[in-house]
Amino acid sequence: MSRASLLFWQIAVAAIIVAAWHVASMTTLFGDPKTVRFFFSTPLDVALRIVKLFVSGEIWKHLEITLRETILAFLVGSVSGVAIGFAFAMMPRVAAVFDPYIKMANALPRVVLAPIFMLWFGLGIWSKVALGVTLVFFIVFFNVYQGVKETSPVILANARMLGMNGWQLFRHVYWPSAMSWMFSSLHSSVGFALVGAVVGEYLGASAGLGYLIHQAEGAFDVTGVFAGMVVLAVFVLLIDWVVTLIERRLLVWRPQEAQK
Repeated sequence: MSRASLLFWQIAVAAIIVAAWHVASMTTLFGDPKTVRFFFSTPLDVALRIVKLFVSGEIWKHLEITLRETILAFLVGSVSGVAIGFAFAMMPRVAAVFDPYIKMANALPRVVLAPIFMLWFGLGIWSKVALGVTLVFFIVFFNVYQGVKETSPVILANARMLGMNGWQLFRHVYWPSAMSWMFSSLHSSVGFALVGAVVGEYLGASAGLGYLIHQAEGAFDVTGVFAGMVVLAVFVLLIDWVVTLIERRLLVWRPQEAQK
């Protein structure tokens, strides 16, 4: 499928969803429209609220704080996940020792950790960053670890036979092998970094998109809640687009998928 065709179908799906939402909120096709509007608002009202938030400048402060928390959580979580994932993959004995502890830490519910982080780091951005890091780290760690472990033994044997040292093996064999796995995890991690920031703001903050949504929810302002959710969704898409650009730049050597 060509990029133009893919973009067309993606926009078409969004248009169908918005059209169905509009019909549900304006007609009796899906029940009493007043009830539908109370629970789901309308696409037009949500769009007008988003425009109002940006025109008034109210949302910029919240966006800036959430963006800062998301980027910090994403960077700290992904860098530490890549570093420790590589280290464990290259040192199987160390990985075997720490394996049960990694699994136990990954099994902990992140929402339970949020109040602890607030106690440790306060209600500022660092408690939200810490929560986001716990979500990002394990996704990246397990993918990088598996990517290194999946390195072709034939390629490794050939590289050693050519006389490559440890650094050359890392740069030309292990790193390319893990990179596809790593970027696959980074695309998911973008959303989880934002989830950590927003959940932290939702539970305790004085600013941020999570705080904005929480305030609207407390006032039964469904339009405000959906407006915040739409802004969050676009926010994630933009960050993911940046990750995609970096991925294309670093993985130019990877064969392109055949067009269907």
